[in-house]
Amino acid sequence: METSTEGAAADCGGDVAPVTGPVTDGNPAGADSTVATVEAGASAVTAVDGAGRAAIRPASLSPSRASDFMQCPLLYRFRVIDRLPEKPSAAATKGTLVHAVLERLFDAPAAERTAPRAKSLVPGQWERLRESRPEVVELFADDPEGERLASWLGEAEQLVERWFGLEDPTRLEPAERELFVEAELDSGLRLRGIIDRVDVAPTGEVRIVDYKTGKAPRPEYAEGALFQMKFYALVVWRLKRVVPRRLQLVYLGSGDVLTYDPVLADLERVERKLLALWEAIRLATETGEWRPRPTKLCGWCDHQAHCPEFGGTPPPYPLPVRAAESGGLPQGRMGPD
Repeated sequence: METSTEGAAADCGGDVAPVTGPVTDGNPAGADSTVATVEAGASAVTAVDGAGRAAIRPASLSPSRASDFMQCPLLYRFRVIDRLPEKPSAAATKGTLVHAVLERLFDAPAAERTAPRAKSLVPGQWERLRESRPEVVELFADDPEGERLASWLGEAEQLVERWFGLEDPTRLEPAERELFVEAELDSGLRLRGIIDRVDVAPTGEVRIVDYKTGKAPRPEYAEGALFQMKFYALVVWRLKRVVPRRLQLVYLGSGDVLTYDPVLADLERVERKLLALWEAIRLATETGEWRPRPTKLCGWCDHQAHCPEFGGTPPPYPLPVRAAESGGLPQGRMGPD
């Protein structure tokens, strides 16, 4: 699970983008998971806009924000530097709820980790989510009778129940749940994120597991789906000098499990890619040149009013700008994969 909103100590993955905006999870709607937290952390605040939001120079990278930049550099700017508000997403909020239920289920003894018990956790976790993030209540503001909410909660229960056909929690004892990880590369780049689950075998082999509430991607898009997991594997390797034995994506929307067994060369390639990506982000930050990259995902973006591709104008750039240096990587180039 992974998310972000620059500036605090924890990044929440992955899954993938904040609860307040669309994410990608093998489907255009991006029904991944997770709540927004902060990714950048160390850099000093350099400006405050008229709404009182602080502009922060990027200081670290998470899987979600890396994916944002690869998808559209301007989207990265809107989320990370301008910190523009985004409306709550029913799909992403549902993912957050399901993640919370699956995490809490492991508080119970193994024999009590049943589908009925897991489904019974849904209402309570929804209440906790409403208390911690009151903005999600507006998702059902036009539902006075509670019919849409009841249907939405029922869908969450179905996703939770489907998980039991993919994994057996009575046979699992996770070493970690919702594990915040952070590592600094030799270059100084800090990578961070939150891993849904870490399993450690008696032999010491490590498995990294991530839940997705969307559908599994088509085979030609599987590599993109594994990017987040390889990112986490790289961080684990940098922290523990252990290459995870298996990366596992559990797609509750379609009932599929995607696995990949990485080798060190995979992680080295990901590191090179991230370094090239970070250089592109650095250049864009310093020059203020954040180019939009139109795709079919634009229809899910909350920032069309600020996007030149839709006739909008970005807000004034809040960070100092200087001329681009010669010899830098072109913006958006990812380097070796």
